[in-house]
Amino acid sequence: MLSKFYDFKNFKGDFTGGLVAGVVALPLALAFGVQSGMGATAGLYGAIAVGIFAALFGGTETQASGPTGPMTVVSATLVAAAISLNGTMENAMPIIVATFLLGGLLQVVFGFLNIASYVKYFPYPVISGFMSGVGLIIVILQLFPFAGLPSSKSTIAVVQNLPDLFTGANLNALLLGGITIAVYYLFPKITKAIPSALVALIVASLVAYFTKMDVPLIGEIPSGLPSLQLGGLLEIDSAAFGTIIEYAIVLAVLGSIDSLLTSVIADNMTKTKHNSNRELIGQGIGNMLAAAIGGIPGAGATKGTVVNINAGGKTRVSGIIHGLFLLTVLLGLGKLAAHIPLCVLAGLLIPIGFKIIDFKGLKHLVKVPRADAIILILVLLMTTFGSLIQAVGIGVALACLLFMKKSGDLSEQGLEVGNVMEMDGDKPWQDEIEFYEAYKDKVIIKHLYGPLFFGFTSYFKDQIKTLPKDVKAVIFRMDRVPYIDQSGLYTLEDIVFDLEQQGVEVMFIGLKEQPKDMLVAVDIIPDLVPEEDIFNTVDESFVYLREKLKSQQA
Repeated sequence: MLSKFYDFKNFKGDFTGGLVAGVVALPLALAFGVQSGMGATAGLYGAIAVGIFAALFGGTETQASGPTGPMTVVSATLVAAAISLNGTMENAMPIIVATFLLGGLLQVVFGFLNIASYVKYFPYPVISGFMSGVGLIIVILQLFPFAGLPSSKSTIAVVQNLPDLFTGANLNALLLGGITIAVYYLFPKITKAIPSALVALIVASLVAYFTKMDVPLIGEIPSGLPSLQLGGLLEIDSAAFGTIIEYAIVLAVLGSIDSLLTSVIADNMTKTKHNSNRELIGQGIGNMLAAAIGGIPGAGATKGTVVNINAGGKTRVSGIIHGLFLLTVLLGLGKLAAHIPLCVLAGLLIPIGFKIIDFKGLKHLVKVPRADAIILILVLLMTTFGSLIQAVGIGVALACLLFMKKSGDLSEQGLEVGNVMEMDGDKPWQDEIEFYEAYKDKVIIKHLYGPLFFGFTSYFKDQIKTLPKDVKAVIFRMDRVPYIDQSGLYTLEDIVFDLEQQGVEVMFIGLKEQPKDMLVAVDIIPDLVPEEDIFNTVDESFVYLREKLKSQQA
């Protein structure tokens, strides 16, 4: 009977994948819980609820979900805002729970309204600046716990109180934090079979325990099943409604983006196709249930998903097992977790923060179009030291405004700004017909029109995925592309890289000055596409390909 719903041939891989993903998630769940301001228990509760129910109802078979860096940063900001409104954590809990519940409900609504199809249109500089800002927030907020000092509630407060790090630092805490980071980075050089975060957590905690170091600890974690935290929701003061709605929207949008990006990674690894709308519904249900038991919200966790797949996970059962493992830990090992030093958790989160920072986007700031660089820096600074929701909103609005201005400038110069692209490989232009008829099974010609910008990058990727498997070369005719923004640039890079990995030769025809300068600036030319694959006219490429294809047949 059960075989109709589940193929038990997958159970061994699902069990192993889920177990490994759970082991990876455990130290991060504790650390994110502490950073949120709600305590390690809230991180564990969130990891359990989101892990089990997002897997059960979600649209990505191998997704492992739980608290993530970006979601935790927003949660921590909300907790601070709620406490400022109501004075204590106990009084602030109804506001926090209501916000988490509404955020999850909005994700469910997003799923039913097909909002997932619009999330992919976010400009790269906005996402890059936001994620880099989130990474910086994690690093900055962990500086004081790393030194054994009470955590500040905002990045601005950390910067203002920075001298305290040098006058009040706990040397034992610094030593333990240093050990944690060292083990985190060095242990994978020995073996990757065991997650380095877990090893770092155990090693540093044992050092602290047996040497009786005087450092702040997590404290007692309640054992047993969590209780519902829905009391007081009907008594929330109307003055808090604005805060609840604002942060719920941020959590819903960010959780959706975070999860869908991880779903794409899972698709690439498993060669499958996730259901975006169902994924948002599953994530929303998981976050609502996490809120109901006092847990922090989460999203698809990239690291957990990757290790799940690599360890053999193939179905949603693996994600459920990952959550059940964390539940087992909660029921049986809560008392042991009480001895974990806070500086050790800080030592785990600081490397995580640096991993979230988009160093690629930052490295190319002086090379990409100036408008994109300005947007990225603005969003980064606003995210790190201001409002997260305003950072994204202003970033998107500014990106659209600057693109409209650029389109107007291009029109004044007499350049094409109409249909952005036409993927019509089956409709050759007049000067391609003879070659197309002879080599249409081996060579695909793609015609691109107008600026290659953030609004059409997703469509571009989807069209490239439809290419036949036995293609030998792809020609991009770009003589009608006057401009490429940062989103288009990185999308083109990803496409070329994937095609090259498949053994497909990529050629560019008729590159104009700005697109060529951008491709050279980020080393797509000549690292991915060598100079011999760049042609001024399509006829030149045909001459080259005829000779090459003939020599391969000989």
